[in-house]
Amino acid sequence: MKKIYFLFTLLLTVGFSFGQEQLMNQSFETWTSPTSPDSWTVAAGITQESTQTHSGAFSAKHTGGASGSVKLSQRVTGIIPGTSYTVSVWYKVESGDDTDARIWSKWALDGANDNATDADVLQGVGGNGYFDTNGNAWTQYTTTVTAPATANEFLFEVRTYAGAVVYWDDFSLMKESGAIPTLAITSPANGASVPSVNVDVEFVVQNFDVAAGGTGDGYITYEIDNGTTIDKFDTSAISLTGLAAGSHTVDMRLVDNAGNILASPVSASSTFTVLLPTQVADLTALRAGTIGQFYELMNAPTVTYTRANRNQKYIQDSSNSAILIDDSAGAISTVFAIGDGMSGLVGELGEFGGVLQFIPSADASVVAGATITPQLVTITALLADWEPYESELVQINNTIFADGGGTFTASTNYDISDASGGPMTFRPYNEADYVGETIPSGPYALVGIIAEFGGAPQISARSLSDVTLSTDAFKATNFNVYPNPSTNGFVTITSPTSEAISVSVYDVLGKQVLNNTITNNTLNVSSLNSGLYILKISQNGNSITKKLVIK
Repeated sequence: MKKIYFLFTLLLTVGFSFGQEQLMNQSFETWTSPTSPDSWTVAAGITQESTQTHSGAFSAKHTGGASGSVKLSQRVTGIIPGTSYTVSVWYKVESGDDTDARIWSKWALDGANDNATDADVLQGVGGNGYFDTNGNAWTQYTTTVTAPATANEFLFEVRTYAGAVVYWDDFSLMKESGAIPTLAITSPANGASVPSVNVDVEFVVQNFDVAAGGTGDGYITYEIDNGTTIDKFDTSAISLTGLAAGSHTVDMRLVDNAGNILASPVSASSTFTVLLPTQVADLTALRAGTIGQFYELMNAPTVTYTRANRNQKYIQDSSNSAILIDDSAGAISTVFAIGDGMSGLVGELGEFGGVLQFIPSADASVVAGATITPQLVTITALLADWEPYESELVQINNTIFADGGGTFTASTNYDISDASGGPMTFRPYNEADYVGETIPSGPYALVGIIAEFGGAPQISARSLSDVTLSTDAFKATNFNVYPNPSTNGFVTITSPTSEAISVSVYDVLGKQVLNNTITNNTLNVSSLNSGLYILKISQNGNSITKKLVIK
């Protein structure tokens, strides 16, 4: 009896030392229904099998569908980011052509599957491979993977195709308790210079469950500049505020639930330097700065355009200067719209492709924006020296497109000219709403932002209101807009037909301020302030733009 008890205790000890099983009914020993093993949420094409087993009394017989795939899956919750898990599958392919059985498991976050991470081992051997017949013998597939930072679930799934017969048994998703815990500071990097007195210390913990109240493997302790030791029970960033200029060091370590340093100590350290950025009054002073240096902008320029690409924003101020904010790291998380003022800008002055850029290192705040009037300029002036206008919102009068009457296409250059000369390049923003619209065939006022490519200037309109569009079948003369200027809060719009008219109103910055469909020829503009606006009038699938003045 003592010997049996000793063996039982030894088995428990060995089991716990190798890890913790995450799957339920992983060996298919429990069946409430002969076609659905308990705890498996999807079991299409499954029947209970008692003669072909790898171990125990039962396995799962899987018959593939005539087309597509038939799945056997279970979703595991409580996955710990950064923790290693070993996936194991025992399979026996009774019939098929070596392309009929595969693993198709995925990490997930709150039910949303991750289709990319560890695809080469979790979603088909080699990313799109299958289990071979292997002489109709029981075979094991196993791999060890680490949960990504975004995962809190694991979809354990296998598939069988095209009428093949496969037996599955002894599945396993094992949390590896024997894996070595690690701790690494990812930001700021050791030796980095940080242009802010507020610093977020970001770090990654693997193979160690950080939790409070003794529910995990332990927690974190840290000190700043050898100061008071602080306990931390989660893996969110450590926010440091009001740091003095100069060198600072953060020291971190993992401890067990009693606060003791681990038997094999795990620690991380980073020493960084806080720089006080040079303060500049406006964008003119910023543009005169030194590439690679850090600056704090003391005024609040106005946003003239925003792009999802690299979280880019164009800003301009009353000094008639502008700059492109290039924020691929996402330092600015606040949402800004055209016309908003941007306060608290701190970052590095950079350059890419000849274009001066501002790379922010911290978030900024929304304030009231100043009115930005596009600066009048000629194409000849731009061709002679575009640098003073770089990233500015400008207006070129009497613009003629060489391709007038065609259609705007994304990622395409177009030649433009004006009364002063040309040609110069017009290039649409790929996301602009005029892509696919008709190119103006006559001289029109063009508003856009000046950029540089290959040592030459180019201009890009932000939206439909920046470029006057026309089609042969929809001429401006077909419509009458009055009174213009409007002084009574209403505008009458007439056309040759009685069809409904869609009207969008934009301010001079391209921001849509009104959008209505009218059937009685009357547009209510009483909510708009005095100023110049652009009307986009649409009827029967065609569009035209007109200027409107409200007094």
